[in-house]
Amino acid sequence: MSFISDDFLLKNGTAKRLYRSYAENQPIIDYHCHISPREIAEDKRFSDISEIWLGGDHYKWRLIRMIGVPESQITGNCDPKTKFRHLAEALPLAAGNPMYHWTHLELKRYFGCDLILKPSTADEIYDLCNEVLKRPEMSAKGIIRRSNVKMIGTTDDPADSLEWHEKIASDKDFGTLVLPSFRPDKAVNIDKAGFADYIKKLGEVSGVNISTAEDVMKALSLRLEHFCAHGCRAADHGLDFAVFSPAPTSEVNAIFARAVCGESVSSSEADKYKTAILLHLGGEYAKKGVVMQLHFNCLRNVNSRMFGLLGPDTGFDCIRSRSCGEELAGFLNELDRNGCLPKTVLYSLNPSDNELLDTIAGSFPGEVGMQKVQHGAAWWFNDTKSGMEAQLKSFANLALLGGFIGMLTDSRSFLSYTRHEYFRRIFCNLLGEWVEAGEYPDDEESLKAIVEGVCCKNAAKFFGIDK
Repeated sequence: MSFISDDFLLKNGTAKRLYRSYAENQPIIDYHCHISPREIAEDKRFSDISEIWLGGDHYKWRLIRMIGVPESQITGNCDPKTKFRHLAEALPLAAGNPMYHWTHLELKRYFGCDLILKPSTADEIYDLCNEVLKRPEMSAKGIIRRSNVKMIGTTDDPADSLEWHEKIASDKDFGTLVLPSFRPDKAVNIDKAGFADYIKKLGEVSGVNISTAEDVMKALSLRLEHFCAHGCRAADHGLDFAVFSPAPTSEVNAIFARAVCGESVSSSEADKYKTAILLHLGGEYAKKGVVMQLHFNCLRNVNSRMFGLLGPDTGFDCIRSRSCGEELAGFLNELDRNGCLPKTVLYSLNPSDNELLDTIAGSFPGEVGMQKVQHGAAWWFNDTKSGMEAQLKSFANLALLGGFIGMLTDSRSFLSYTRHEYFRRIFCNLLGEWVEAGEYPDDEESLKAIVEGVCCKNAAKFFGIDK
C-alpha cells in the first residue's frame, strides 16, 4: 500500500468528502514565494533531482546537518548523487517532521514514485527522478501548469527592472499570473550592513537624488508605481520585530544622514527611521490597493561562523521571543487613524503570537468584503502539521475561519506546490473532526463555502485576482 494514499491525513468520512468535493481541484493562489522569475521566463529545466530538491532548500540542509554531514557535502560542490544519498540517510529519522511528508508527496505527485526514500532505495529513486526530469512537462512552466497554479507572487527588490516578469507576461500561452511583490527591506533596514550602498543604487534606479529620508520615500514610491504597472498586488516586509517609534522628520533625517555616511545608529534610532518609512509605505499601499505583508519575530543568522561562510537564508535562523504586540498595534492604529491602513497580512515566527495576531487583526475591520487585517498562514518553522492546526484553531477561536486567505509556499522550489495539498488535507481533516464531533453542523452549503474560500477563493478576492 502506498504511504501517500488517497486518504493521507484524512481521518474521517467528512474530511474525505470535503477534500475530494471542494478542496482537491481548487486552483492554487501562491501569493508569497521566493522562486526565480528568471527561471520561469526561461522555462528552466533541471538535469538532476539534487538540483531541484537541494539547490536552495535550507529546510533539507538543516535536516542533513543534524546527522553530522560535512557542509561541503550539503551546500558545497560535491557529487549531486552524494548529496541525495545524505538526504536519504537523514529522512528516515525525521518522523513527525513535515519534510518527511513533503518529500514523499513530491515523489508521488511529480515522479509517480511510491517508494519510501531511505538508504536502500536512494539510488533507485535518484535514477527514476532524473529520468522523469527529462520529460517535456518537467520544465519550470510545465511544473507550474500541472500543479494548477493560477497566480504566483514572487519577492522582488524595488531596484529590480522586472524584465523577467515582462517576458513571462508576453507568453500568452502560459496562463499563470506571475506578479512581482515589493520587498523594500534593504531600504528599510538602516541598521544592516550595505545600507548606504543600497541607497545609492536605489537613487540611481529611481532617478532621485537621495539626501534625506524623505527622498528615500519618494524613490520607493516611484519604484512602487513601476511595480504596480507590472501587476503588483502585494508588498512584503521581513522585519526582525514589529516597530512603532514615531519621531519628527528632522530627527529621522539626521539619523539617515549619519547612516549613509557610514556611521552606526542605535537600535532606538533605527526604529524611528523604520517607523517613518513603513508608515509612508503603508499609506502608499492603501492608495494603490497593494496588500501589506509583515513577517517578524525571526532571529536571523545566529551562527555567525556559518553566516560568514554561506551568507543569509542558508538555515541558521531561529524563532525570536520578543513581544511586540504594542508596537504592532500602534503601527496599524496610526495608519488606520489617518485613513491609510491597507489590507494587511501578519506573520510571526513565534507560535506563541497566534492569539496576539488574531486579536490585533480583529481590532481593525475594513470595508473590503472580508477581514481587512489577516493572521497569515503558519510560517516557516510553524508550517508543520501541528503548527498549521494551532494557527487554524486560533484563527477559528478568535476570528472567522471561513474568511482566512489560506496557504502559500514561501519556497524557492518549483516542487513545493504540494504544500498546498498538505495544508488542504490538514484543514479538511480538522473541519471534518468538528463536524463529526457535533461541534459544527453537517451543512453542505456552509462547508462548501468555507473549504472553497480558504483553499482558493478568499486569496483570489483579497489579492484582487478574481475579476
